[in-house]
Amino acid sequence: MKRPAGFDRSAARQTGTPAPSAPETAAPARPEPARAASASPVGTITEPIPIVRTQQPIPERKPGLSRTMADRLPLGRVPSNREISKALRAARAERRRVERGEVRRFTKRSRRRRMAWIGAAGVAVALVLGVILVGLSPLLALRHIQVVGASRLDAGAISAKLGDQVGKPLALLDQAAISSDLAAFPLIRSYTLESHPPDTLVVRIVERQAIGAVQHGTAFVLVDAAKVPISSSATRPAGYPIIAATGAAADANADSGFAAAAAVLSSLPADVLSRVDTISAKTKDDVSFTLREGGATVVWGSAEDSALKSADLAALLKGAPKASRFDVSSPHSVTTG
Repeated sequence: MKRPAGFDRSAARQTGTPAPSAPETAAPARPEPARAASASPVGTITEPIPIVRTQQPIPERKPGLSRTMADRLPLGRVPSNREISKALRAARAERRRVERGEVRRFTKRSRRRRMAWIGAAGVAVALVLGVILVGLSPLLALRHIQVVGASRLDAGAISAKLGDQVGKPLALLDQAAISSDLAAFPLIRSYTLESHPPDTLVVRIVERQAIGAVQHGTAFVLVDAAKVPISSSATRPAGYPIIAATGAAADANADSGFAAAAAVLSSLPADVLSRVDTISAKTKDDVSFTLREGGATVVWGSAEDSALKSADLAALLKGAPKASRFDVSSPHSVTTG
């Protein structure tokens, strides 16, 4: 059966197979009369469609990647056992290298955070060690002692008493030994120590303040509010009242009368305190004292509400300066007589 012209080429276009070429000895095909467009069969391609074939480039091998054994061997050669073992070792090494790279890639953030913490800890340790080494070095050894706040006490005597601390680093000064040395001065009420690098220690002391005198036989002893002796003289000290409390020579913790009298004297304003001649107290609730001008008596009572009683007494002294008795034991109901 004779195939129509163009049948082989149309079938080749639809199936994608090349059409058989006509032999060179074959006679040229006889042209057939053109058919009308209306007589063309349905679905027949009358004009050739060009086929464009694109060839994808072969990807280049990245440097550093090991080739397979088949790529390295010449074509047709069978590898030996030694070559196979060597290739397997190389493949395992390559796998380990890739795994290490992946591990490092996924742990990059945690490693950075760990390195930051390690760096901060190293800096802190270095600072601490530096401070310790500098603090314990002879560069910061004590060479000068300054005493501040001494009026009745001799500052030179205090510095000499603390002389055993000279030569020690400021960070290693013996606080207990310093406290024991300063306890030898009864007039020191309190003290503070200040280290001034590189070689100076400042001792700030607060001396005891006398509030009155206690008579022992023919001697008068100035005492503070804790009944600690400050000085002694054969004559009465000027400007200080005589404390005539029961058991004044006993311990201050057991003598409630002296403690109450001392509390009253500490609460009096300076202008009233200077006028007190003698203060007495048998118990903590019956404090009374006499004034120098005129010998007026002031009944104080207990040491409670001392601030209010001091204001009432100041007002009574201005309002009734000639009175011989002032009773402020009840601050809300004062009397004069």
